[in-house]
Amino acid sequence: MAEGRDVNEPGARFNSRGLGLRAQKKILGKMASKKIVKAFIDDEAGALLDAVHTLARRELETERQATKLVKNIIKIVIKLSVLYRNDQFNAEELALGEKFKSKFRQTSLTVVSFHDVEFSYDQIFLQRELEDCETLLHEIVQRHLTEKSHRRIDMVFAFFKDGQLMDKLFAPDGVHRDLLAAVVGYLNVMLEQNKL
Repeated sequence: MAEGRDVNEPGARFNSRGLGLRAQKKILGKMASKKIVKAFIDDEAGALLDAVHTLARRELETERQATKLVKNIIKIVIKLSVLYRNDQFNAEELALGEKFKSKFRQTSLTVVSFHDVEFSYDQIFLQRELEDCETLLHEIVQRHLTEKSHRRIDMVFAFFKDGQLMDKLFAPDGVHRDLLAAVVGYLNVMLEQNKL
């Protein structure tokens, strides 16, 4: 019956599943409350995000900017989770997802190594690793998320790719050495539990 309908007829291309998914992404993106976040982000990831918030608060001009950075990370994670749980990724995107997961794990191991091994820090290498992660993430969500979400991804990666921030983090006597140690601790736990 739907085949004979005129595509210009109201409701001819209505897709309740697609509408439901869009509504779910939008609602969850706006409701980045602690209860919603707990459903998608476990304790270790939450503690890691708290450390990131502290770092951002130290580095950015206002508390509001620091909170926005962490909210953007949470919104990205939630939207990816919603898309994955609703089987929205095609085979190519799933393959890119595996590549992203592997690259993100490798980047996390690099951060741990730069912290643990004195004088191993290489800013250009780490920036390149983060750029690769960013590119892969954009490719994965290209057909699923809005331009606003892509800007969120850009904002998050721009913060972490900042060369001056990296230098402060990895300097042997750097001002953020305590936070880097905390971040590395959380990363180690997540790596051991195969969450990254």
